[in-house]
Amino acid sequence: MPNPPQLWTRYREQLITCADIGLRLDLSRMDLPDDHLARLAEPMQRAHHAMQRVEAGDIANPDEDRMVGHYWLRAPHLAPSTDLRQAIEQGIDQVRTFARDVHEQRITPATPAITPASPAARFTDLLLIGIGGSALGPQLVSDALATRRDRLRVHFMDNTDPDGIQRILASLTNRLKSTLVLVVSKSGTTPETRNGMLETRAAFASKKLDFPRHAVAITGEGSKLDNQARDESWLARLPMWDWVGGRTSVTSAVGLLPAALQGLDVDGLLQGAAAMDAHTRETDTAQNPAAMLAAGWHHATGGRGAKDMVILPYKDRLLLLSRYLQQLVMESLGKGRDLEGHPVEQGIAVYGNKGSTDQHAFVQQLREGLNNFFVTFIVVNQDDAGPRRRSGSALEVDDNVTAGDYLHGFWLGTRQALYDNGRTSITITLDRLDARSLGALIALYERAVGYYAALVNINAYHQPGVEAGKKAAAAVLDLQQRAIAHLKASTTAMTTEELAAAINAPDAAETLHHILEHLAANARHVRRRGERWAAR
Repeated sequence: MPNPPQLWTRYREQLITCADIGLRLDLSRMDLPDDHLARLAEPMQRAHHAMQRVEAGDIANPDEDRMVGHYWLRAPHLAPSTDLRQAIEQGIDQVRTFARDVHEQRITPATPAITPASPAARFTDLLLIGIGGSALGPQLVSDALATRRDRLRVHFMDNTDPDGIQRILASLTNRLKSTLVLVVSKSGTTPETRNGMLETRAAFASKKLDFPRHAVAITGEGSKLDNQARDESWLARLPMWDWVGGRTSVTSAVGLLPAALQGLDVDGLLQGAAAMDAHTRETDTAQNPAAMLAAGWHHATGGRGAKDMVILPYKDRLLLLSRYLQQLVMESLGKGRDLEGHPVEQGIAVYGNKGSTDQHAFVQQLREGLNNFFVTFIVVNQDDAGPRRRSGSALEVDDNVTAGDYLHGFWLGTRQALYDNGRTSITITLDRLDARSLGALIALYERAVGYYAALVNINAYHQPGVEAGKKAAAAVLDLQQRAIAHLKASTTAMTTEELAAAINAPDAAETLHHILEHLAANARHVRRRGERWAAR
């Protein structure tokens, strides 16, 4: 293990500084072999070329015959056609205009159809209904950049759990008349999003409120949701393009509109992402932060996912970063076949918490348990984001020591304690956490995922496993419909095995049993008679 002077030398040699962003990437404690970049030279050059072709508009997602263009969202002039450039610019203008019209009360809530009370004068709350990247990115941005001066209170409905949906709607009961609803689904048929919209629509109807006068659709042109929003005259329809994946959509209307409505700095978010994209176009790998991040992952995991990625932000505002990166990394890199169709079982598992909560949660295992991970610390040097920061004063909890000094000390101590026991780590340091640095951090990981995928020869931009799960779920619901119909037509109760045979699904008896238990527990369609089932 290197001694402290050697570590200091290696830190200075391996540090990548993006001074215009206020971001630094430190790989000195990853113990990269001296010849690591030399051994990766050829695949890394292919990765540089692949990333260049992505930005040039080549078909980067061959399974779906699609371009991949989320980088154009913050640099429209790089889009491969005038039509695309204009569409992106118009989309950004639509975000700014709509948010401004809401804030300046040119767009206001609808008057209830039947009520003696006066209508709400302005929107006070924002409810985003989405799933996966359509919610995770906006949630990260909202939580990381929220202030007491936010223009709207933001809420997220990101699952089809009835209890979760009702908890959110119950919290909005008295303010539903002043709630703006964003429904986000590229296809317009995503079950979780559709179900959340239907439940929310019913809640509006129960209050005699006109849902379309509170609703905005962010969806693909011509989708079922787009047609519905047009036919019902929703407040607005904003685009989701097929060349932007949900997990990389945070700098599209998906992330920008809720952020703008909340009152956040969307221009800063875009500028930070664009600035990081510029740094990560560098073809000298040692100077390219995304390429070096991917090289570090490749070394840590053997290029085969042999170790997990543990994300530890030492900033409460970045608590949701590990959830966001979990989807970005695992959905992008978790693939069963390479670009030639050969079985590979690629991927990197991602989990995390926050510092110094991690110290009291799982650092014990990280230091002394199975060494099957590498850590990424995210550190923010500037402690506060409010007036106290501007005044330069902070409460000293001990002599010359603030709460922020403790947090910083816990990061340094945890990193050293792990390294002393052979546990490697990466550190990303931000001068401050603001819209610009958050945009840069998001872009850094988007680009690193692209580089790593190219290094291991997989398609980072499709998700066949997700689609397989959706198809399997559809088959389960079809089985449920057939079972209910047969029981309603039957005059006798049946065992699970008898019912499965009767609907020509003898191999699905176990699945059918779980379906029947769920229906019976909710007193819907089915009732249990000992080991038999009958229609309710």
